[in-house]
Amino acid sequence: NTTESTVTVETLEDVPEHVLRGLPEDVRLFPSAVDKTRLGVWATKSILKGKKFGPFVGDKKKRSQV
Repeated sequence: NTTESTVTVETLEDVPEHVLRGLPEDVRLFPSAVDKTRLGVWATKSILKGKKFGPFVGDKKKRSQV
């Protein structure tokens, strides 16, 4: 009796279309540097401190929830 672990890897197909359309021009989704099974947000060039993006669509989470 062997136990196989199934690892689900998040892909761009899992991301709602409105999220992909709402990404700023210089922001992309690629595999996370923290958790390779998840997507992370990556900038293709420096983002100036204080730069604002929006509008936010989704559920806000506390640090303890992510």
